[in-house]
Amino acid sequence: MRTINHFIGGKEVAGTSGRSADVFNPATGEVQAKVALASKSELDAAVKVAAAAFPGWANTPPLIRARVMFRFKQLLEENIDKMAQLVTSEHGKVLSDAKGSITRGLEVVEFACGIPHLLKADYCENVGTNVDS
Repeated sequence: MRTINHFIGGKEVAGTSGRSADVFNPATGEVQAKVALASKSELDAAVKVAAAAFPGWANTPPLIRARVMFRFKQLLEENIDKMAQLVTSEHGKVLSDAKGSITRGLEVVEFACGIPHLLKADYCENVGTNVDS
């Protein structure tokens, strides 16, 4: 049976709490996977990694952030069929509705890709690393 682990610091991490929850197939009611439930120490580790990453991301210029979002958009588009199958299996939507949900999510990502233009003003901080304009 498939196990859904944690994702901490860019890596899949197996749960160590010994606790899990069932993931049901909404069409059949059968258990299709187990999701690892985090312990307090696992949660603390995830928060610590996220807190350590925040200053670097906060100081990343909008143009570089937009490039990350463009890559994310590309990955979503390349994997829309796989993503739709996951939505269908875990949420019970028909495939066409699942693809529609992902398409609406892509619209949000596209908006985020335009953030450098949306932030334009008379003065822009950090348009390049340590460069104001």
